[in-house]
Amino acid sequence: MDLSGQLAKLFKPAERPHPLEAELSIREGIGTAQKDFDWIERNIPCQKACPAGTDIPAYLTAIAEDRFDDAYRINLRDNIFPGILGRVCSRPCESACRHGYDGLGDSVAICASKRSASDQKQTDPILIDPLFPSTGKTIGIIGSGVAGLAAARNLIRLGHAITIYEKHSEPGGMLNQGIPEFRLPRALIHQEIEQITALGVEIVCNTEIGKNIPLQRLFEKHDALIAAAGTLKPNLPDLPNAHLSGIRHGLDFLLEAHTTGTTVGENVIIIGGGYTAMDCARTARRLGGTIAESNNGKLTIYYRRKKENIRVIPDELDELEHECIPLECDATPLEYLETNGTLTGIRFQRTGSDETFVIPTDTVLLATGQTPDTHWQEAITDPRLFLAGDYATGATDLISAIGHAKKIADEVDTFLMGKPRTEIGIQVESTNPINRTEAMDMLPRQPMPTLDLQERNLTAEVETGYLAPAAKTEAERCYRCNYKFEIEQDKCIKCDWCLKAKPHENCILMLKDISYDEEGKAVKWETTDRVREMNLIWIDSDACTRCGACVNACPVDAISLQKITLTEKPIMEKPA
Repeated sequence: MDLSGQLAKLFKPAERPHPLEAELSIREGIGTAQKDFDWIERNIPCQKACPAGTDIPAYLTAIAEDRFDDAYRINLRDNIFPGILGRVCSRPCESACRHGYDGLGDSVAICASKRSASDQKQTDPILIDPLFPSTGKTIGIIGSGVAGLAAARNLIRLGHAITIYEKHSEPGGMLNQGIPEFRLPRALIHQEIEQITALGVEIVCNTEIGKNIPLQRLFEKHDALIAAAGTLKPNLPDLPNAHLSGIRHGLDFLLEAHTTGTTVGENVIIIGGGYTAMDCARTARRLGGTIAESNNGKLTIYYRRKKENIRVIPDELDELEHECIPLECDATPLEYLETNGTLTGIRFQRTGSDETFVIPTDTVLLATGQTPDTHWQEAITDPRLFLAGDYATGATDLISAIGHAKKIADEVDTFLMGKPRTEIGIQVESTNPINRTEAMDMLPRQPMPTLDLQERNLTAEVETGYLAPAAKTEAERCYRCNYKFEIEQDKCIKCDWCLKAKPHENCILMLKDISYDEEGKAVKWETTDRVREMNLIWIDSDACTRCGACVNACPVDAISLQKITLTEKPIMEKPA
């Protein structure tokens, strides 16, 4: 008999006053209990934070294992635009990443890793398989931005025929019209849209609803409609002299800069603090050609709140500084100034005070937000009409619009088919150690390579992306939060070897007791540092870094390892 068997025979678990529940409702298979979903939300914070529910640990694992095609497919299934989002996502997942907790270093570069899957994958288009055969139903979608395209991709997989109506000459919405090419290459936009049209989605451009075709005609043609027309109606500050030439909305400026071409004056002021403001400023800087370190120019962003209230990723602010673009906060515009009908300046008030000041300008770019333009569908209460993305929620960001559109696609499918046809579950499967080591915790976040200033212009992509070795190193930093180490209490002999092997203070705990809710989920526990008071040893998944030291130390194989995955699958019809 080996050592494990001898110890198991000598030491038997103590009698407990109540049964000890496992963290999940099942040991293997598909779980649908609330505690299973709670475990996913509590222990995979990056996936919870992603509006599209992207299986981030799975694709980071694939990259770490040099499986870039698999990583791209996982993203393609969940968020539909891996290459695009790998460049311009707002990255809510990174703020939630456990690697960014106090004392654990920097969060994993999840977004840049997503891009690496796109950059390193095969060159051929990758298509997602359908979930159902043709239903005979047709759906019209108004708008071909990310929300319209996301809804189309998911609905055609559900078997419906899809036609998208786009008022501009090419699909993509804000991808083409608002995001500069130096952040998002146009060839990539075309490629990822083609992976949707290749499934059979039809896109009809140069067709404005209410102008080229009446909305009622679409109701006659389709079984359901989705309005995903975005937020194109600008919010313009109601200031004196707003009619002056030289005052422009930021989105109009960006569209012209990257299509027909445009110019700005000598003294450019951008008002706003979001991504549009950053894009306007960096585009205006480039209109004179390439950027040089000495080219400060008279170009400034003014924002009415404090810098910590700016809702852009830190990298954007870093690039502003790198490209010599000043940012002035706590400055609220009061009026435009003119001389003989010509714009000459703006009077600002220092936010929260009576101080005012004047800044000379001949060009003002307003990045002050926008709202949906609903004039073409007002008074329509037809239950066949659904609203998706920013058109429904107001201006958000790309990943939020995609997440909302996926939800609406499910609602449309249920409406047309009379019942839900897919269901979400938690897949639990036993797995082998993942070879993650404690040393991987100490790997620094890989920096994003960028172009030198003198190489930057309107079209050259600033961020050049990770090469494969850097991508793999960055992905190895991920804690693999979808893996669950759990002590099987009926096997545990309380030898404390795992406690001695643990790399972090609170990843494995000695407990007196655990309290459970009515669904069997552990809701609180009482710890102890005295062995004689200990009733069980417990792994806290939220503090576990998946190094496997406890598994290697356990003499009786009492620690199991499972991989947990959020799944959505067709509901199987039960035989009559």
